[in-house]
Amino acid sequence: QLQLVESGGGSVQAGGSLRLSCVFSGNTAGTNCMAWFRQAPGKEREGVATANTNGGSIVYADSVKGRFAISLDNGLKTMWLQMNNLKPEDTATYFCAAVRFRSYCVLSRESFRDWGQGTQVTVSS
Repeated sequence: QLQLVESGGGSVQAGGSLRLSCVFSGNTAGTNCMAWFRQAPGKEREGVATANTNGGSIVYADSVKGRFAISLDNGLKTMWLQMNNLKPEDTATYFCAAVRFRSYCVLSRESFRDWGQGTQVTVSS
């Protein structure tokens, strides 16, 4: 079984930055797509960014393009999400996710099988 643990959430003012981390461990064999998702209260969980475990094939949601950056070090079994110029609408619980044996990575909730517990990000205006 794959375990995913997020950290780095917090409270910032609009325009600020945060860096989230996701450490993955356990049975990582075959894991080749990872992603960040977020869920605000009363809303559906939405994809933020995805990448393969080589750090390529990166896709961002339109709402975060130019502000967020996903990166990954498969040797360290760690994925990051650098979030800059944060906006109040970025407030949500952020989850990391992973899936094995995919030919390509798709930024959709249905594509991922393993999930972390989430870390809260709050952006005040």
